[in-house]
Amino acid sequence: MRFIESWTPATLVATRDLTPSIREFLIKPENFDGAAYPVGSHINIAVTIDGRPEARSYSLVGEADRTGYRIAVRRAEDSRGGSQYMWSLAPGARLTITLPASLLPIDWARRHYCLIAAGIGITPLIGAAQALARRDADFTLHYAVTSREQAVYLDVLAPLLNERLIVHAGNEGRRLNLDDLFASLPPDALTLLCGPIRMLDAARRAWTGAGRALSDLRYETFGSSGSLPTEGFRVRLADQAIEIEIPRDRSLLDVLNGAGYEVISDCRRGECGVCAIDLVKIDGELDHRDVFFSEQQKHANEKICACVSRARGTITVDILHRPDAL
Repeated sequence: MRFIESWTPATLVATRDLTPSIREFLIKPENFDGAAYPVGSHINIAVTIDGRPEARSYSLVGEADRTGYRIAVRRAEDSRGGSQYMWSLAPGARLTITLPASLLPIDWARRHYCLIAAGIGITPLIGAAQALARRDADFTLHYAVTSREQAVYLDVLAPLLNERLIVHAGNEGRRLNLDDLFASLPPDALTLLCGPIRMLDAARRAWTGAGRALSDLRYETFGSSGSLPTEGFRVRLADQAIEIEIPRDRSLLDVLNGAGYEVISDCRRGECGVCAIDLVKIDGELDHRDVFFSEQQKHANEKICACVSRARGTITVDILHRPDAL
């Protein structure tokens, strides 16, 4: 499988609040040597949600240094509990984490680059900006935030990038226009983007509308972000008199597997499509939070990525598997 994980013990060394809702965590694994990791890397962290062991993925901030791994976590009440768990930790806490892995590769042979971040999506792009600046590459970083006060790491980015950093602060009337931006890029430009799913959907529409190849738009998204608020919903199993409740703090994938209905998975980030299952009926509304399906496939509502996508109301699915107990 593509997403093979190697876990290691670690210690939370320090925390600091970047804003009232964003906290930085410095984590040092055992036998840490400060080795470089690929641009766009993330780590998974074992967390406990309502007494259940789970894992959450966080992008590493900046390039490697000998102090440890840095992540930034936005405290979100409308989430599945990972941010609340992380914010409950104090320096000295023992953790279990994976080694860094990147899902946001850079083609270093390109002549032009465009980096786009929204809110906390800046975290995986800081290292990319540092690497590109070190290579004196032709690039800009567009940073979209509600207000400049919410733009974290400007103290790192501003002196490094100067005019190559463009902050789009909504309260200053400077909103990011993706159509205009993509129209202005050179034909061979590679764009890296990280933000909520609605931003990603808009970027993909603007990118293809500009006649550009989707392979030149590379992205990460927030696994918990969607069009609808995170809430519980119900799932019926096709051809069976069974209805299962999916709580707001658990994924469809985890609940089905916990009930004995084995659904295979890999990335658990809505990126690989391995966990996609068939949709038979929708009594409510779907919230596709994956980046695997195209916009047309999402509108068709024939499948759902069980690891991240959710619903409002009740959906009927066919997982093509029956537990041995039945």
